[in-house]
Amino acid sequence: MPADRMLPSPEAADVVALARDIARRELAPRAAPAEEAGAFPREVFRMLGRAGLLGLPYPPDLGGGGHPYEVYLQVLEEIAAVWASVAVGVSVHTLSCFPLYACGTDVQRKQLPELLEGDLLGGYALAEEHAGPDAAGLSTLAVPDGDGYRITGTKTWITHGGEADFYVLFARATGEPGGLTCFLVEGRMDGLEFGPPERKMALTASTTARLHFDGAWVPADWRIADEGCGYPIAAAALDAGRLGIAACAVGLAQGALDHAVRYAAGRGQFGRPVIANQGIAFLLADMAAAVETARAGYLEAARRKDRGLPYARQASIAKLAATDAAMRVTADAVQVLGGDGYTRDHPVERYMREAKVMQIFEGANQVQRMVIGRHLAREAGYAC
Repeated sequence: MPADRMLPSPEAADVVALARDIARRELAPRAAPAEEAGAFPREVFRMLGRAGLLGLPYPPDLGGGGHPYEVYLQVLEEIAAVWASVAVGVSVHTLSCFPLYACGTDVQRKQLPELLEGDLLGGYALAEEHAGPDAAGLSTLAVPDGDGYRITGTKTWITHGGEADFYVLFARATGEPGGLTCFLVEGRMDGLEFGPPERKMALTASTTARLHFDGAWVPADWRIADEGCGYPIAAAALDAGRLGIAACAVGLAQGALDHAVRYAAGRGQFGRPVIANQGIAFLLADMAAAVETARAGYLEAARRKDRGLPYARQASIAKLAATDAAMRVTADAVQVLGGDGYTRDHPVERYMREAKVMQIFEGANQVQRMVIGRHLAREAGYAC
């Protein structure tokens, strides 16, 4: 059942309807087999690019769709409702384009049309083993060498690791604590090797791997912005990325709710449909309330972003609320289906496994609580 949406324009309604149609017609039949096989669906990203769904929040003159963030996020939600691995991949790809768009030179930004149209796939190389949520504590080094830099260090938990055509990389080039610098690096280059794909509980069609840089040389022309200016770029990208994960979580929860409602309406017990039993009806009602509340939260944050208002606190709240809701809703969907929900004959067991990681990446929910608390303290006049 399609979500009841209030979109800002007829064009926005058309693009969300297109995303829903592609998700249900093209993606849904591929999802379970690809997840079972752990097969990365590179051709799906090309298809989404050709359909104009990979660059929605970026300007048309750069190959984007020129839509507000609230529309892009609802497209993500439609994709996540049937295939979370692809939705997360679209979110990461969009995130990887942000530094180029916001801070790249005219020459660097010439890469954007190929990225936004799906010919190239991006990755975002920020996290490290001992500095997951602490961007200021990263240890990967970029040492000046001639008219470029030698990169040494290891990045972990990189979505599209080994699959992407380019990565946005953050490294320390100034030697100062927190002095991050942003680079664009090629997906295949001397001195860059990839670890084996992580063996994950879910999102198995989304390749996640380590990046090992051993003196990889990057031309200075591919440094994005000045040395030491990478932290604000990373922070701004993560705020937007958290909204992407919030939308993915809501889509995942909506997909679980839809399946649970269809199942409960179609299965008879004691002479009437299961959905007619108050215990099940109330459970479904709570699931619906959680989904719609989480959707309202990420849309409020997105609309602030679209209007140029501060939205970092709202993004953390949206990510926290939406991913916690997805975990509850998907677990309850398994409960509605009973024994059937615990089998792979129905997708809700996969949805429940996929929801767990939503509470962890783009800043674990414990980190989101820290971020929200710090914003509240600053707003109260207490520096922390």
